[in-house]
Amino acid sequence: MNQESNYLQVDHHQLHLRHIFDENSKQPVLMIHGAIENGKIFYSEKGKGFGCYLAQQGFDVHVADLRGRGSSKPSIKELPDHGQYHSIVHDIPALINHIYDSCGQQPIHLVCHSWGGVLVSSSLVRFPELRNKVRSLLCFGTKRQVTVWNAERLFKVSLVWKRLAPLITKKVGYLDAKKYKIGSDAETHDTLTQGAGWVKLSEWKDPIDGFDYAAAAERFEWPPTWHLTGIKDMALGHAQDVQLFIKECHNHNAIFTNLSKKDGAALDYDHINILTAPQALTDHFPKLAEWLQNNT
Repeated sequence: MNQESNYLQVDHHQLHLRHIFDENSKQPVLMIHGAIENGKIFYSEKGKGFGCYLAQQGFDVHVADLRGRGSSKPSIKELPDHGQYHSIVHDIPALINHIYDSCGQQPIHLVCHSWGGVLVSSSLVRFPELRNKVRSLLCFGTKRQVTVWNAERLFKVSLVWKRLAPLITKKVGYLDAKKYKIGSDAETHDTLTQGAGWVKLSEWKDPIDGFDYAAAAERFEWPPTWHLTGIKDMALGHAQDVQLFIKECHNHNAIFTNLSKKDGAALDYDHINILTAPQALTDHFPKLAEWLQNNT
């Protein structure tokens, strides 16, 4: 298995793409991370993670760092002048088109974690011409609205995401989530505030130009889609809110799995270890690889 770093120029940003592959790599996969994180939720240089696992199964894996995150240039700390609108309208369409063209115009599998699934879904319904370039959509812990009420939601969503983070970022323009030990990467003020507007009970409309994603989703022909979460994901990807997002998308091609011991998994998975736990290698990773392989 090989790894290399490539860069895609979008506007005045260079988006980092980690390419993970071997000599037998075939079907292309594009992975998109969520908020206050970067592409390393999917891989490590030592060969761990779902991206590396798929590459070992013969997939041609490309893991993106959205603008300013991970190894993308410039970093958010250097230039925090963007929000989730730029990810939806510029970065994700550019990434899909680039991987599709560079892989011989083969339709690609899209794999997303958390808020990355919201951004990708928004791009797809906004630009339906991308649909023919997509084989399937696989989302881990993806929700748009948070409707559950529990201690974790009160702390992570109501207090940190919706109140403290926007206050902290208002002056400097970004949140250093790694410094505050609430995430693995920085996030811009605009991204946090735009996301906070969607997390509450709200319409799925763009805060920048008013585009109606919900209306566009009703008309969209979704690719085969699998949404997974873990039974111990209590706020950031709770089963109730994941299923609410599936319903909001009008995605009749979606299946849903809530991973738990009582249903045969080795762990009661949460928002992060659904991708990082060693048990995932024998629990759900093989089933997901088979599902991707079958959606050709």
